[in-house]
Amino acid sequence: MSAAVDLDLATALQGVLAAALADKRRRCELLDPAVGAAAGMLSDFVLHGGKRLRPTFAWWGWRGAAGSPCHGPRPGEDEPDPAAVLRAVSALELLHAGALLHDDVLDGSSTRRGRPTAHVRFARLHSASGWCGDPARFGVAGAILLGDLALAMADDVLREAGLPAAAQRRAGEVWTAVRTEVLGGQYLDVRAQAAGDESEESALRVALFKSAAYTVARPLQLGAAIAGAGEQLMAAYHRFGADLGVAFQLRDDLLGVFGDPAVTGKPAGDDLREGKRTLLIALALRAGGSGAAAAAIRRALGRARLTGAELAAARSALVELGAVHAVEQRIAALTDSALATLHAAAVEPVAADRLAELAMAATHRTS
Repeated sequence: MSAAVDLDLATALQGVLAAALADKRRRCELLDPAVGAAAGMLSDFVLHGGKRLRPTFAWWGWRGAAGSPCHGPRPGEDEPDPAAVLRAVSALELLHAGALLHDDVLDGSSTRRGRPTAHVRFARLHSASGWCGDPARFGVAGAILLGDLALAMADDVLREAGLPAAAQRRAGEVWTAVRTEVLGGQYLDVRAQAAGDESEESALRVALFKSAAYTVARPLQLGAAIAGAGEQLMAAYHRFGADLGVAFQLRDDLLGVFGDPAVTGKPAGDDLREGKRTLLIALALRAGGSGAAAAAIRRALGRARLTGAELAAARSALVELGAVHAVEQRIAALTDSALATLHAAAVEPVAADRLAELAMAATHRTS
C-alpha cells in the first residue's frame, strides 16, 4: 500500500481525514444537533484548504526510515501497517487546524484560506439567529471551543490509528513534544507583540517553536519514531527540519506583508496590522534606527485600521532598509543547510528525493 500512497498522498490523506471527521460529527450529533453543526464547521475548515505539509513530512519521514537498511522495527516488534501510519500522521493536520483556529482568535483575523474565520462565522450565526448578548464574544467562544475539539480529535486519531504498541509509545513521546512546543511558541509570539520585543533572537525563537518544530522537525521525527529509527536519524531529521522550518516561517513572514490576498487567502499586510515582531521587522528596525524609514514601519505595526498608503510606506521602508533582501538570503542559506543535512543522512533514496522537493516547494511558495 505504501507505494500507492506515495503516488497520491494528498488524496489518501483527504480520505482518511474525511472519514475521521465524519465519525466525529456523528458522535457530536448524538449530543445535540447544534454540536453536530459545529463539528461540521470543523470538517469544512479542515477539508477545504491547507497544504497538508505536516502529515506529508511525517509520511516521508516514516518512508525514509522504514525503507532504509539502517533503520526499521526493532527485534521482536511488529512492522506498522501503512494504513495505520497514514491515520497516525493525519493527526498532525488536526493539530494544525486547532492551532489555526486559536491563532485567528488571538490575531483577530477576519479571513483564513480566503474565507471568513471561525469566530466571524460564529458571530454571524449569533446575529442571524437574533440571540442575546454580544455576537463577537459568542464568536470568540465558539472558535476557541472548535479549536479545542480539533486538538482533542488529533489526540484521538493518533491513539486510535492502530499502530503496534512499541511504535505507538515512541510516537507518543514525539507527540508530547510537538504539542508543548507549538503552544509555547504561540505564547512567545503574543508575548513578543505585547512587550514590543524587536530583537532578532526573539523573532527566531518564535519561528523555531511556533512554526519550524511542528511544521517540519517534529512531523519528520514522528514518522521516524513510528519506523523505529535510531538516534542518529532522529537528530538529522531535527537539524533538517529546524533549518527548513525556520526558512518556511521566514517565507511566511514575507508573504504576511507582501503577499497577494487572492493567493494567500488573508488580507494584505495582516502581519503589520497584528504587530507581528518577525525577523523581517527586527532586521529593518535595527538597520533603520531612528530614521524616517523605521518610523514608517513602527507607525504601521499593530495598527488595526492600516491604510493603503501606510501599508505601501511600510513595504517601501522594508525594501529600502535591506530587510527583504536579508531575509531572502537567510531563507536560501537555511534551505542549503537543510539539504546538506538531508543528503548526509541515511535516508531511503526515494524519500530523500521527495523531502528535497518538499524543501524547495516550502521555501519558494506564494501562499
